[in-house]
Amino acid sequence: MGSDWEIIGKEGLQFFGKMSASITHEIKNVLAIINENAGLLEDFTLMAEKGRPIEMERFKTVAGKIKNQVRRADGIVKNLSRFAHSADAFTEEIDLNEVLKFVVSLSGRLADMQGIALEQMHADRPVMVTTTPFCLQNLLCLCLDFAMEVTGTEKNIHLSAEKMENGAQIRFSHLRDMEKIPGDRFPTQKEKALMGAIGARLSIDPGGGELRLMLRGDIEN
Repeated sequence: MGSDWEIIGKEGLQFFGKMSASITHEIKNVLAIINENAGLLEDFTLMAEKGRPIEMERFKTVAGKIKNQVRRADGIVKNLSRFAHSADAFTEEIDLNEVLKFVVSLSGRLADMQGIALEQMHADRPVMVTTTPFCLQNLLCLCLDFAMEVTGTEKNIHLSAEKMENGAQIRFSHLRDMEKIPGDRFPTQKEKALMGAIGARLSIDPGGGELRLMLRGDIEN
């Protein structure tokens, strides 16, 4: 078990670094867009000082773009804060729908770079489990990394969470190229160690193009 925790610790550091870098890139992108639009406002001001007419709608458009990016930045910072605090709690009751939404937001840029759409299916009610949030997020992102490798030409992954009799399951669907991947390719020791830490099981259905991650309702059961 000690070696498993060594794997979890090493993987956790890599995961934290990877996600933090991705979030930081998003913030830099927001700042670049704000800076570009601030430059446009400066240009408008110079034009006005020279007596050139400027349509007020252009000011409003630029101001609207800046406001949109500020809202976007606020959401990114909230995600970063939430991600950082997820490492603080060993066990916590969480809604898997919210966790999936969070993981999709963390992995969104990586998916966009590959032209892959991540679609979280609508849920009518919360799906609650008690688990270790950081380990679960890490495991889900590893599963999603693999799913993006085997999504096929459709490049569309469906994610959903549903309550089960003794816990819950998370499904990664529309994985059209799973049958092309050797059976021992996934899960690796990293996924196995994380599953052991939170008492999870993985079911792989190559013919149906689906991964199912089964979770207990309470990690301490």
